[in-house]
Amino acid sequence: MNYDEFNKYCKSLPATTYVVQWGGSHVWKVGGKVFAIGGWSEDKQPAFTFKTSILDFGFLSESEGYKPAPYFANRGMKWIQQYDNRKDREKEKDEELQYYLTESHRLVSLGLTKVKQKELGLNQS
Repeated sequence: MNYDEFNKYCKSLPATTYVVQWGGSHVWKVGGKVFAIGGWSEDKQPAFTFKTSILDFGFLSESEGYKPAPYFANRGMKWIQQYDNRKDREKEKDEELQYYLTESHRLVSLGLTKVKQKELGLNQS
């Protein structure tokens, strides 16, 4: 996935906003709270950072192509960075990333107040 595809996917999720900040990173928010970041790669290749559940954080921390996210994980937050974009696994990795971006969006939106969730039309089941 490249940054254009990342931005297109994040834009497709409900009630999102986009800003470029933190050294030119693509930052996506829901209800004013960050749920995904495109950027911060050490080697100029695309890297994508997102919030995870405790279980996914443990699993992904030990998985190839993923690592605890710089600046977040060392503060005790459960954020992961996907940095592996090898062409031989591109489709598989894109599908995984889309799943985790959707899950990050859900997790962050659940942390919003009930009033804010209702205002944005989120989690209304």
